[in-house]
Amino acid sequence: MITGLIASLMLAGAPAQATAPAGHVLVWADEFDQDGLPDPSRWTYDASRNREGWHNNEAQYYAVERLENARVENGRLILTARRETLSDAPDWGGQAYTSARLLSTAPGWTYGLIEVRAKLPCGRGTWPAIWMLPTQPSGWPLGGEIDIMEHVGHAPGAIHGTVHTQAYNHVAKTERGGAVQIDDACQTFHRYQVQWRPEAVTFMVDDQPYYSFANDGEGRPETWPFDKPFRLILNIAVGGDWGGAQGIDDDALPQTMEVDYVRVFQPVTP
Repeated sequence: MITGLIASLMLAGAPAQATAPAGHVLVWADEFDQDGLPDPSRWTYDASRNREGWHNNEAQYYAVERLENARVENGRLILTARRETLSDAPDWGGQAYTSARLLSTAPGWTYGLIEVRAKLPCGRGTWPAIWMLPTQPSGWPLGGEIDIMEHVGHAPGAIHGTVHTQAYNHVAKTERGGAVQIDDACQTFHRYQVQWRPEAVTFMVDDQPYYSFANDGEGRPETWPFDKPFRLILNIAVGGDWGGAQGIDDDALPQTMEVDYVRVFQPVTP
């Protein structure tokens, strides 16, 4: 929930043309209307594990402030995964692929409707994601994770929405989530959404719900850590335990995820 003061401060970065759903107000957005590098007032880069290697045995090097991997052009954010080696980079960890991983710089949000309109890559070995982690990490998976959209190139069109908690996570093979088939996800823009309320996290595509994770009401962070601020992450991983399960098609690279906009709405306080 938001107060009028918080809303007025946050709306300074929100576009007037975005229409909020009933009972909500737009509190943060990026319409990607300025060509060049992503807006540094809205996005930063995560390159923290380039040297040691990324989670899930992923194969990419995440570049920072590099137009070849993350740029705004013609009203869209374009994230690009490439087959190339940046061996001169001081934090290079031996990777043969480059990509980008962007993190929102806002203080974070607790509850609301998060919507990202995007067109996905489909090359085998790509693993694009639109997801959220706590702004104040308390250790994964205890802090929780909300995967608004995940897609792997070896299963074109299969859109996954997932939550991870201490009790439910992919390491223990107990994660909770659902999937929906969007056959033209790599040819057409769709709105990937999560409606996050105190009672449930519901995943949607183009306003159509396909999975909901309910709060068990027990007040335990092990099963419901979703009561604190989270931030957004946009990235394309390459390979990895899931994305690379059927190998990486080097001939299909480069591959891009195009993002038309990112919008965050929160419920209006009565």
